[in-house]
Amino acid sequence: MSDVAAHARIAEIQAALREAGLDGWLFAVFRGSDPIASAVLGLPPGHESRRWFYYVPAEGRPGKLVHAIEAGRLDALPGERTLYASWQALHEGLRTLLAGARRVAMQYSPMNAIPYVSRVDAGTVELVRAVGCEVVSSADLVQRFEAIWTPEQAASHMRAAAALRAVIDAAFDEVRRAVQGGRRLDEYGLQQFILDEFGRRGLTTDHPPGVAVGANTADPHYGPGPDRSAEIREGDILQLDIWAREAASSDSIYADITWTAAVSRTVSAEHARIFELVRRARDTGIRLVAERVAEGRPVHGYEVDDAVRSVIREAGLADRFVHRTGHSIGRLVHGNGANVDNFETRDERRLLPGTGFSIEPGVYFEGRFGVRSEVDVYIEPGDGTRGPRAVVTGEPIQTEVVALL
Repeated sequence: MSDVAAHARIAEIQAALREAGLDGWLFAVFRGSDPIASAVLGLPPGHESRRWFYYVPAEGRPGKLVHAIEAGRLDALPGERTLYASWQALHEGLRTLLAGARRVAMQYSPMNAIPYVSRVDAGTVELVRAVGCEVVSSADLVQRFEAIWTPEQAASHMRAAAALRAVIDAAFDEVRRAVQGGRRLDEYGLQQFILDEFGRRGLTTDHPPGVAVGANTADPHYGPGPDRSAEIREGDILQLDIWAREAASSDSIYADITWTAAVSRTVSAEHARIFELVRRARDTGIRLVAERVAEGRPVHGYEVDDAVRSVIREAGLADRFVHRTGHSIGRLVHGNGANVDNFETRDERRLLPGTGFSIEPGVYFEGRFGVRSEVDVYIEPGDGTRGPRAVVTGEPIQTEVVALL
């Protein structure tokens, strides 16, 4: 980040702090313990074996507290530098850094409610409290500065989502060719086919995609490997969970979708019934987000999870939906914005314009089969002529189980 960009980012942070009624934002890092800090501050990679602190006050110049043997670690950021070597000097330096502050934000989440944000250890929080500061969660600030996509990032997501849809179709075609041609194909082989398709389309991913058949589809995070892979046979139910982003830019945004198919000429009544339930739950969540955004009313992650989950609960299958409804999407497939969750955590953050997230309910019958449908939603900001709107990306989205033969 250039000097101009760094000063502009600090000014944006200070405006957000004043809006939130906070005295400042304290970043505290030990040996890479907080990747959010580096992302928000635009801090380049560097060797760090000692603790450093960077404080952005709501008013005035930022301050740095760094160890004497790594004195230049924060040179890319504006602000006055204080060096420490002993632990006593660190404590005194922190007291000076926070002089006059009463309420400061840190990457802290009360009761670990939002683990993505909970990056600061309890001892460091105690240390900051000991100098007279109340520590509040930076969760909303993090979302504002880390989860909102630029127009270029939004465009990269749209392209990635379109490419993933094409990969799904190509993978289904590969299964069809293999089964109809009598060629053996297993989950791992199809996974490698999908990775090759990613490469051909300029996509990259942090982890191989999920490919599951039969009873393996009942495991929401199942992934095959060379030594763990079931053969794909006629009559199987097949689930593909794939995520990727454009490889050309480190700022590109992931897309993440899941489709379900039947390796057969027809879809069983049971599979069709469960998919229809999952689809209705998914679309209930999409509709809630779209309506709230269109009306200019806030919508929070926990509310969408509640709405989606209620559809499955009313069908008597609440105990078969064993994960949150969705997650934030960004430069990481599981981003640092609001999650669609009131199950694993209670995420009370608002789903902001400019952010994206998945909606992916599932119903799982251990030892038998599972069905999940995943789409991505982007809250497109207004442009002066119209207000924000919710956009489902990677269309067309799945409306029924695909019969492959």
